[in-house]
Amino acid sequence: MEELIDVLDENGIKTGEILPRSEVHRRGLWHKVILIAIVNEKNQVLMQQRSYNKQKNGGMWDISVAGHISTGQDSLSAAKREINEEVSVNLGYTVDIKEFRFMFSYRIEEKVNDNYIDRQFNDFFILRKNGLKEEDIKIQESEVEKVKFVDISELNSMIENKEIVERDAVYKELMDYLFRV
Repeated sequence: MEELIDVLDENGIKTGEILPRSEVHRRGLWHKVILIAIVNEKNQVLMQQRSYNKQKNGGMWDISVAGHISTGQDSLSAAKREINEEVSVNLGYTVDIKEFRFMFSYRIEEKVNDNYIDRQFNDFFILRKNGLKEEDIKIQESEVEKVKFVDISELNSMIENKEIVERDAVYKELMDYLFRV
């Protein structure tokens, strides 16, 4: 069954309309997305390579976790759900919503093609997890090809070489955070 999404107005307020994700994108309706950067004790960021089968940005490197907020969810519960879906951490514990650090929200509008228009409000979080290693991560193969940890210089190189999904505001905030810590 396809994920159902709360439709928002241009101010980010729920309209009361609930539609399948594909319909939201086909009609270019406003909706909400979460983005999470997972950072380890070495100040490295977990990056995911998006599945080549993705309709948008297939095969590109992206922030640790990105996903739509399903109907009835808030940003924090969606963040927890997406981490468990995309990059399950096999460390014997679950992520608690209190561990997420909210950084900021922003909105984007992008026409990918005639049948896919993104109008999104994005909530960006950072999750610091010490002791996390690539081998501890189980990916959802329908969503993610592989993952890797990168340091600040490699992240900067990926941005400069346009190897990652364009999220300029997120990467600027993430770099500022990494330099402060």
